[in-house]
Amino acid sequence: MDKLARDEEEKLIARSQQGDIEAFNQLIEQYQQVMYSTVFRMLGDYDTASDVTQDAFISAFRAIRTYRGGASFRAWLLRIGSNLACDHWRRIQRHPTASLELLTDETEPHAAGSLDAFTASGSEGNPEEYMLTQELQDLIQQGLQELPLEQRTAVVLCDIQGLSYEEVAQAIQANMGTVRSRISRGRARLRTYLQQHRELLPRNYRLSNSDG
Repeated sequence: MDKLARDEEEKLIARSQQGDIEAFNQLIEQYQQVMYSTVFRMLGDYDTASDVTQDAFISAFRAIRTYRGGASFRAWLLRIGSNLACDHWRRIQRHPTASLELLTDETEPHAAGSLDAFTASGSEGNPEEYMLTQELQDLIQQGLQELPLEQRTAVVLCDIQGLSYEEVAQAIQANMGTVRSRISRGRARLRTYLQQHRELLPRNYRLSNSDG
């Protein structure tokens, strides 16, 4: 779906705030991929991500009257989605059996592959390049799961979804210093993970010990 113009989006939001479900469905069509991609990157399971994404849009519709124009609507939506993903992750950590079931599910390893910024724009017609890109995405996903939840959330929102620091601060309701710290530490930990597993990286993406 083509990106909505700002004024068109504002009209859909206003109609949604009046209870217009059809208008909100148009907003869902605009943002469902970025919402799903965010939740998937945080949780690492495509079925769970689908469920949480659906719950996020239901919650957003119920709360949309609280949205105030001027702020980023995308950041407002992703705050709801990331909060639900965090809640789900914490429940998993409190119930190890649920975590085990999640890890042993037969998931599709590339379910979010086409939804985020790690998909190479020119790889569709090149099967080899596409496979290399998917291998890189899989390893990045594994690395993301190793990050503390707060760092993972900030890195996903900033580096995968392309939110500005200001939008990330709005989404996670934190000050700029906290945002910068979480992103910086998350990036450093992710880079360390990739260096430790560089033999699994596609050759074109391998890091050397001297890479800074």
